[in-house]
Amino acid sequence: MDAQKYLKRIEVSAERNLDLEYLKELQSSHMHKIPFENLDVTRKIPIQLDTDAFSEKILERSRGGFCYELNGLFQHLLSELGFQSHLISCTVKKPDGWVREDSHAAILVFLNQIPYLVDVGFGDSVRQPLPLTGEEKTDVSGSYRIRDSGKGIYDLQRLEDGEWRILYRFSDKRKQLDDFYDACLFNQTSPESHFTHGDLATIATKKGRVTLSGLTVTKSEEGTKEKYELTEEEKKEFLCEQFKIKL
Repeated sequence: MDAQKYLKRIEVSAERNLDLEYLKELQSSHMHKIPFENLDVTRKIPIQLDTDAFSEKILERSRGGFCYELNGLFQHLLSELGFQSHLISCTVKKPDGWVREDSHAAILVFLNQIPYLVDVGFGDSVRQPLPLTGEEKTDVSGSYRIRDSGKGIYDLQRLEDGEWRILYRFSDKRKQLDDFYDACLFNQTSPESHFTHGDLATIATKKGRVTLSGLTVTKSEEGTKEKYELTEEEKKEFLCEQFKIKL
């Protein structure tokens, strides 16, 4: 992987101290420049758990990806820069239960022996490193915290309507990309996977987020939402203009 090309894509300088501010800038800039998208999944283009393949797709073809690709490549960049980090597995919470266990990939980064959750592959979520100490953090997407459930298990929570809601549960145990083989295959092929049910592309903006789901565009900005429909031809143009994706 060409780390300089990666940093150029997210418009961040390489000559910085390996501290929390730099990590925060890397995460935020990544989420503003590289979309979360499942367009290969819906077109039945196999996604292999290989950072060279991720690099070719994201850096050479200016595409996005889903969690294994985005967090897999971002964790590789963090290691190249000198950050102490590793992948972790997470189980996403639904209103009526949980999705497949350990099927989401995220990152733990250690700064001054304090672990921080970093996730550039979960769509509309926290845009800055979140310490496992329980400290609350707020950005344009909401207020977040991590609760320690004991025995190395933690909950990522977001404040919604005055109550803390679990987004996902995770272990601090180190994972390798290959550990997500079955989950990646499931998310590409199973009718139970959210990603096989239609095109999805979403990216953070300074004041909110832009999401394309099927033919529906949702633009959120400072708490307000605008929705409208596209034709198939307009969708191709929108993907190119908004996400820099050419199919």
